[in-house]
Amino acid sequence: MRSAIKLTKYLKPYMFFTIIAPLMMVLEVAMDLLQPTIMQHIIDDGIANNDTEYVATMFGLMILCAIIGLIGGVGCSIYATKSAVNFATDIRKDLYETITYFSSRNKDHFTLGKLITNITSDVESLQRALTMLLKIFVRGPLTFIGAVIIVFFTARELFPVLLFVVPILAFSIYFFTKISGKLFLKVQEAIDQVNTKVQENLAGIRVVKAYNRKQHQIAQFTSVNGSLMQRNIKAGQIIGILGPLTMFVVNIGIIIALWQGAIKVDNGTIQVGVIVAFINYLMMIMGGLMSSSAVLMNIARAIPSANRIVEVLEETPEIKSARSVETTPLKGEVEFVGVSFAYNEENEPVLKNISFKALPGETIGIIGATGSGKSTLVKLIPRLFEVSKGEIRIDGMSIKKIDIQTLRGAIAFAPQRATLFSKTIEENVKYGKDDANIDEIIESLQSSQAYEFVEKLEAKEKHIITQGATNLSGGQKQRLAMARAFVRKPAILILDDTTSAVDSISESKIQKAIIDNFKESTKFIVSSKISSIRHADQILVLEDGYIVGHGSHDDLMENNKAYQEIVETQLVKGGTLDD
Repeated sequence: MRSAIKLTKYLKPYMFFTIIAPLMMVLEVAMDLLQPTIMQHIIDDGIANNDTEYVATMFGLMILCAIIGLIGGVGCSIYATKSAVNFATDIRKDLYETITYFSSRNKDHFTLGKLITNITSDVESLQRALTMLLKIFVRGPLTFIGAVIIVFFTARELFPVLLFVVPILAFSIYFFTKISGKLFLKVQEAIDQVNTKVQENLAGIRVVKAYNRKQHQIAQFTSVNGSLMQRNIKAGQIIGILGPLTMFVVNIGIIIALWQGAIKVDNGTIQVGVIVAFINYLMMIMGGLMSSSAVLMNIARAIPSANRIVEVLEETPEIKSARSVETTPLKGEVEFVGVSFAYNEENEPVLKNISFKALPGETIGIIGATGSGKSTLVKLIPRLFEVSKGEIRIDGMSIKKIDIQTLRGAIAFAPQRATLFSKTIEENVKYGKDDANIDEIIESLQSSQAYEFVEKLEAKEKHIITQGATNLSGGQKQRLAMARAFVRKPAILILDDTTSAVDSISESKIQKAIIDNFKESTKFIVSSKISSIRHADQILVLEDGYIVGHGSHDDLMENNKAYQEIVETQLVKGGTLDD
């Protein structure tokens, strides 16, 4: 419940809608409560006395009440919807913004499936609960209280019937609401598992097909989907019992009321209209309790969602930004001082005591076996991960003291796995620089050797990339990812094995473009191929997280056994390296 209270701050901008909606509902309820009393007078004072004029007047009053009630009901629906939708939209926006600041560790803590459920199902649950709270929850208690009071004053002879019906209904609602809250928490957890499985399978669909594991994955999804089904059925069955049970109790109350009423009418102590009105009010009481129970169940379902949302919103991002004291643009001098990094405290560090210095304009090549820590090292520069020990400095200042937007604004990073968005090629390239003009875009495409295939497309730069870039080859995706980095003209350029799917001729042209166009940029090139980094000013040879070689290509060829072994494995028939 504390989490739900914390989220009420999102209602403050829409407080007018939040207040006016229940007031409009009060108007509708008041008109509804008048209807049975008017009907009672029509029967007992009009029809019984054959007073046609009185009956017509009261019918007109009933129509007027109905119209006023309609205005109240429509107004309540409009304002409640505005309040709830805006409330949910703001929460969803903050959730998304919070998640974008999460490090990989933060995301692993929650899992992607759960985060997707937070933004979709959990927020939807809160929106639905608030809508019902502003509309139905006001109507339910007011209808119940109003009907009980009117029965007490106008049909006191039948009031004892309520003393039998109401406690049973109230206990039933409380009991089933309490159980449903626990069941819906399990339902949300099952939705997490389904979302996680779907996300995982769709991301790896090519692997699934390549290894002919379609039936295996279907079986796994069927398992989690079946678990969700079972939990939904159980929750639905519990809720389904409440409706018939409530109707049964009310029907017993109506039978008792008719039996007692018939005796009292025969004794002349009550009129027929009173019995009719009482039955109407009894149905209103049932409706009020039922609608209140529906709201309570939605609230019971929303509270676990609120807890899960607040848990994400209050998660402390591992990587925190700082106000930069730097007033001039970053030049790109990068220094690692005794840097170590582990993905979690329990595991052995991936990088161990890394120290080196890169001057502005230099090219740093990084090579090593798979798992040696090459990609991890360059991801530490833009603070995609936080170092475990040591310090990284840019222009002599710790990167922890540089505003993270300033830091990342000075870096262009092309990751090992090229990620493109379902937009046009132009929009994907401009992701690196919002205000890039068409000349800059074409220049970056030419530098990355992407223009050679882009210009052949019918829409050229306006060609739309499908979700997951399934309409591009691996090499095309890598070249577009590099173009996105090149267009930024950064102080620090990081290319993480971005030419693994590019042919040697195109790679050679890309290397020349980097030399010609990024003379002032500090360049980090991660590769498993000697040909990609042999011309670097400094080459770092990584092995098991350590730097086991550091120098130029010629120096390492003379003095470093690990580098020599890598070169030997990449020799071609002619006895030269594959350039």
